Amino acid sequence: MSEPVMGVVVGRPPALRTFALLAAALSLSGVVTLSTPVLAAASAADTVFSIESPKAAKSLMLDVVHAGKRLVAVGDRGHILYSDDQGASWVQAKVPTRQLLTAVYFVDDQHGWAVGHDAQVLASTDGGVTWTQQFQDLKREAPLLDVWFKDTRNGFAVGAYGALLETTDGGQHWEDASDRLDNEDQYHLNAIAEVKDSGLFIVGEQGSMFRSADGGQTWERLEGPYEGSLFGVIGTGQPATLLVYGLRGNLYRSTDFGGTWEQVELKAARGTLEFGLSGATLLDDGSLVIVGNGGSVIRSTDHGQTFSVFNRQDRISLSAVTAAGNGNLILAGQGGVRVSAASGAELGQ
Repeated sequence: MSEPVMGVVVGRPPALRTFALLAAALSLSGVVTLSTPVLAAASAADTVFSIESPKAAKSLMLDVVHAGKRLVAVGDRGHILYSDDQGASWVQAKVPTRQLLTAVYFVDDQHGWAVGHDAQVLASTDGGVTWTQQFQDLKREAPLLDVWFKDTRNGFAVGAYGALLETTDGGQHWEDASDRLDNEDQYHLNAIAEVKDSGLFIVGEQGSMFRSADGGQTWERLEGPYEGSLFGVIGTGQPATLLVYGLRGNLYRSTDFGGTWEQVELKAARGTLEFGLSGATLLDDGSLVIVGNGGSVIRSTDHGQTFSVFNRQDRISLSAVTAAGNGNLILAGQGGVRVSAASGAELGQ
């Protein structure tokens, strides 16, 4: 199976998470190998920092999240940006890599982690202003694609070829936990999320799904409703309820932690939405927003049962979304980070 991603046909190696997706898919090769079961922190020797650029906010950005009231975005060439004025302006952080960064996660207003190519893990203890490299594994020749932390010590990262890494000391050491998954074919793992009152959930290539009810120590493989690649998963804020999404507008909802699924139909102005979906956020008011290719911005106010569909006029491909903090949205993707109205439209439209 292949999926056009921003003009590039991507097969396996993969349909990953649309943009990491674009860049990661073009560079993946070989087989994941680890020389030791415990992966130590990266050396600071010969550190190369991302190049400061006034155009960084217009470059490819793959993820955007909140660190308290601050916004933090990550993307191409090791660029990490932060904004303290609801996305009106962005400051480039000092970052010890020039590799593509695919995801970022903050557990509070100070402590965050970013992951990306070369299986890199970066960490910040000052709300995203400065970053240190905790880990990298050049032998993998493959990226990490998502990261999640329970608190300042315990977290997981997932990535290509079935990579599942765990830390219990805030990222000072990372253990290869891939063998906890029933993933003999080493399907790429694209996203990890927590589901309220249930546990952790991972989705990936070929519709692969895994759930853990014990904090990631053991995992159950599930038979999902879809055989195409899933790029994301998000809890709806309701107990045991989650959404998974992927290629060609495929969106599914479960109310029993992945035991059963219902497809959510997405009706656009010209028929069924068929653009790939790649990023999502749960807003403070309980609304869900999912974005994807073709400028797709879809929103639900009933915990994911139904969605309104909006396609931006610029049709720009989007990878991530979060709240701006003032009723607007922050969209990340092709062309950088931008502020939009709550619907996804340009401000003033």
